[in-house]
Amino acid sequence: MAALFEKILCPVDFDDNSMAAVDYARDLAVRSGGKLFLVHIIVPIPPPPDLPVEPYPPGSVDQAKARLERMAKERLEGKVPYEFCVKVGVPAVEISSTAAEVGAQLIVMATHGRRGLAHFVLGSVAERVVRESRVPVLTIRAGG
Repeated sequence: MAALFEKILCPVDFDDNSMAAVDYARDLAVRSGGKLFLVHIIVPIPPPPDLPVEPYPPGSVDQAKARLERMAKERLEGKVPYEFCVKVGVPAVEISSTAAEVGAQLIVMATHGRRGLAHFVLGSVAERVVRESRVPVLTIRAGG
């Protein structure tokens, strides 16, 4: 019998909500005999015109990789096969493209449950991924 979800993508931003999503995705991967793919997205900040600066802090990709590696060892090591990567870009776009790259059959991600003005101003990465994803998306809200 084939695994229900052989490849599960889980975006990580290191807050409590995304850690709850990682735990849930890990448990699903264990039960279904699948592999977990973690991705952290660094959002670039456009530099002022005519200034030769990086669109994100130097070393931030390496720092994010190190942080992902520590988190994965604590929560996943010996429990489920996994891979991780760090991308730079618009979170919803990068999540969707990563899902396609790894052939994910499910995306498990945190939602922050913003409403009203905060939702209007900040938008919702999870909402956009749910709307645009070609695979099922399971949203997790810590404490919810």
